[in-house]
Amino acid sequence: MIGCVIAMDREADLLLDSMEVENTKTLFGKPVYTGKAFGKDVALVVCGVGKVNAAAGACAAIQAGADVVLNFGAAGGLAPENTEVGEVYLIEKAVQYDFDCTQLNGLPVGTLDGETENFLPLFCPPLPYPRRALGTGDRFNDSPADHALLLSLGCDIREMEAGAIAEVCRYAGVPCVSVKTISDVYGSGSTTEQFRQNCAAALLALQSRLKEILESL
Repeated sequence: MIGCVIAMDREADLLLDSMEVENTKTLFGKPVYTGKAFGKDVALVVCGVGKVNAAAGACAAIQAGADVVLNFGAAGGLAPENTEVGEVYLIEKAVQYDFDCTQLNGLPVGTLDGETENFLPLFCPPLPYPRRALGTGDRFNDSPADHALLLSLGCDIREMEAGAIAEVCRYAGVPCVSVKTISDVYGSGSTTEQFRQNCAAALLALQSRLKEILESL
């Protein structure tokens, strides 16, 4: 079963529109829709925004029987030369850029407890999408300091869930896949205004790829 962990209702609707929902229940306080989509058994969890919600959603998907977890949705690009509004990217690795124990252990920002590298690798199915590195944090802003940190870590994309989902999947021994469409790019005006203007069109671009994505899993 594919467990889809999705932050926002508008993102979840991209798949729900094509799902034959057979059952709805609540796990870890999150709605879970089970059924079929594009010939695949699916459990879709609408987790809410942010890392704690994402982690709870990943636990819910795994408890529902997922043997692979898929996260998809909108995200922000960090540089116009590496990301384009409306383009779809496959995430090859993710780091939690707001996790910082450097002062205690001397390890790079984002290195989780028990890890030696700050980026966690994600599973990349054979999809013809550009691959990018992603930074996850509980912040949506135009902060120059955050932007500089993300670039220094080697991130191309930022958002608020995938790194936490990848962490839960790592502990559970379940492959994690993340696919993101770009709604805003830093340096092209307010990311908030870009998100409001571009999110719907970016999500439509992602929706057109969902059949291909699910069939690859």
